[in-house]
Amino acid sequence: MHTKVAIIGGGPSGLLLSHILHRAGIESVILERQSRDYVLARIRAGVLERGLTDMLRAHGLGERLDREGMVHTGFDLAYAGKILRIDLEALTGSHVTVYGQTEVTRDLYAAREAAGGTILHHVEDVALHDVTTDHPFITFRQNGVKERLDCDFIAGCDGFHGVSRATIPASVLTTFERVYPFGWLGILSRTKPVREELIYANHADGFALCSMRSERLSRYYIQCRTDEDIKNWPDERFWEALAKRLPKEVAVNLETGSSIEKSIAPLRSFVTEPMRHGRLFLAGDAAHIVPPTGAKGLNLAASDIHYLSAALIGYFNEQSEAGLEAYSARALSRVWKAVRFSWWMTSLMHAFPDQGAFGQRIQEAELDYIAASRAAQVALAENYIGLPY
Repeated sequence: MHTKVAIIGGGPSGLLLSHILHRAGIESVILERQSRDYVLARIRAGVLERGLTDMLRAHGLGERLDREGMVHTGFDLAYAGKILRIDLEALTGSHVTVYGQTEVTRDLYAAREAAGGTILHHVEDVALHDVTTDHPFITFRQNGVKERLDCDFIAGCDGFHGVSRATIPASVLTTFERVYPFGWLGILSRTKPVREELIYANHADGFALCSMRSERLSRYYIQCRTDEDIKNWPDERFWEALAKRLPKEVAVNLETGSSIEKSIAPLRSFVTEPMRHGRLFLAGDAAHIVPPTGAKGLNLAASDIHYLSAALIGYFNEQSEAGLEAYSARALSRVWKAVRFSWWMTSLMHAFPDQGAFGQRIQEAELDYIAASRAAQVALAENYIGLPY
């Protein structure tokens, strides 16, 4: 087999890249380790920046997004019994859209199928070869048969644990990492969201987040220890802990019910440089991880795809290598700004093991400052809706 662009990973990053390239007349093949049902069962982010929603619409993927997505013109910060609304529309003239990553992935699968795109599932033993030459290729096994895929370029969209970054010699990469001393315990429930917009709560017992996927599907999180056993968190205990961390006027409206999904996610910040090695390009979680506090994971992957797709289109359709040469630097510039914002939001809203009463008061003082300063609110809002590509 031969294709122009081989894409490792069939999540939203890989699917979006394949779709954009197809619309530019550039063929690609996606290799995915899991089944389609497995990919669609992943519970992930739900807050989309304006840049991502504009990109989806520009490439014919906005119909269901516009019909079912929930436009949010603000969000709440809760602390010390107070509620501060960050009015995104008034502060920036823009907004975010709540539309689950699973739904974005579903729309992308439908688009690739309608276009006859090639997505190979259940691939195993994937190995990348000759990535620093003009003729890279990939070997893999599917249905017990060893296959070879020759290509011009490889896009590594296969996540933090994928083979793409691992292919690059350690001597070439510089990695930066911070592992946070807590995780998020999250549940999905068929209950009415406690509020029309998201609530990020700072509390001495730990952070909490009230989010949603639809008008009858809620997504809630509370901060927990990284070594927690999820078996020790029955639904009743979760609801009690969540209610305690919310202002009373919010907690009184909390509708509880049985969880339909429950999981614990560790928090980390991770960046690897560069995001290119020869004809191998990293995108999304293969190159960077951010804590979910700032809602940047999927959005940051999408900005990578914006830069990478433009670079590949420039190469194939305009015979220019300028975009390829600039890809890593351009992507990393935006990555680091998003990493900074996610770190700041995490530091502001979570209870750290060593912060004590002093640290709690410092957080509350900073939140009070944000409440009194339009400039501080503008900076927060600009980062939340997403910096320009």
